[in-house]
Amino acid sequence: MKKLLCLVLALVMSLMCVSSLAEGKKVGVSMPTKDLQRWNQDGENMQKLLEEAGYEVDLQFASNDVQQQLNQVTNMINNGCDVIVIAAIEGSSLGSALDLAKEKGIPVIAYDRLLMESDAVSYYATFDNYMVGTKQGTYIKEALDLDNAAGPFALEITAGDPGDNNARYFYQGAIDVLNPYIEAGKLTIKSGQFEFSDVATPTWKTEVAQTRADGILASYYSDGSNIDAWLCSNDSTALGVTNALEANYDGEWPIITGQDCDISNVKNMIAGKQSMSVFKDTRTLAAQVVKMVGQILNGETVDVNDTTTYDNNKIVVPSFLCEPVFADVNNYAELLLDSGYYTADQLQ
Repeated sequence: MKKLLCLVLALVMSLMCVSSLAEGKKVGVSMPTKDLQRWNQDGENMQKLLEEAGYEVDLQFASNDVQQQLNQVTNMINNGCDVIVIAAIEGSSLGSALDLAKEKGIPVIAYDRLLMESDAVSYYATFDNYMVGTKQGTYIKEALDLDNAAGPFALEITAGDPGDNNARYFYQGAIDVLNPYIEAGKLTIKSGQFEFSDVATPTWKTEVAQTRADGILASYYSDGSNIDAWLCSNDSTALGVTNALEANYDGEWPIITGQDCDISNVKNMIAGKQSMSVFKDTRTLAAQVVKMVGQILNGETVDVNDTTTYDNNKIVVPSFLCEPVFADVNNYAELLLDSGYYTADQLQ
């Protein structure tokens, strides 16, 4: 916890040092939607830190509409933004805007979702997405004691949006941990839905995840069979699965994973309805991106710590990866309350 707070403090202090150099500079920030809590937080955090550093900020939310995001980014370019930060709805959808940014010499930072099929992406800032999945898979592995328990245990999987490149990293990180136990028969998937294409959730929507979970429960668990674990890639999908279980399931409550520590899901953790959620402190990521913006505009070397992993099918994008941690009922207070991420009243 102290290490995390020191990192945030160091990043904020570095932003204060560049504020005098930011005068007259404009930064565009394109977020995918206001429908998910985390994107509101990301946008607000970044705008706050950018403005504190002295930049003019054009923050836009695209309502999960690809054409709207394309139009918004194009307007940012034409309206004089010096750097543009983009969390894409669909990673391959912004090609014409990115081409225009390259033509005008405007650097682009992909934020938490890699921009695909373009050589106009200057940098990528995110959490270690594969590690997110390994933490979810490891949590299930340890909670079920898969190395020692006899099993078999029933597992179901709900992954993320197929249009979001990160979703495959989340899925693969978890599957790489769990697959040896699936192949050995210690974990069984009664629905047979295992491949990413079978378990993906378009736009990460809670309602889509709930509808699919309803179908799985009706088809494979209506006889009273237990589900021991349900791997969910994020909190909005975990909420859908939880809603379905509450309505249609009479067995023992399963382990449920998640990601983002959304307020509703933290409340579910406290109530015993969700087992864990990977915590990605968006304050840390936002501060890192603001630092990178300053380094770009000042002609300095930009901080990256990965130059090999994130190939967008055109180039390998230099990346900065922040490390995620997981929260559960045992440590959520330290991670989320003691750090000031939430107040106790928000979790009542």
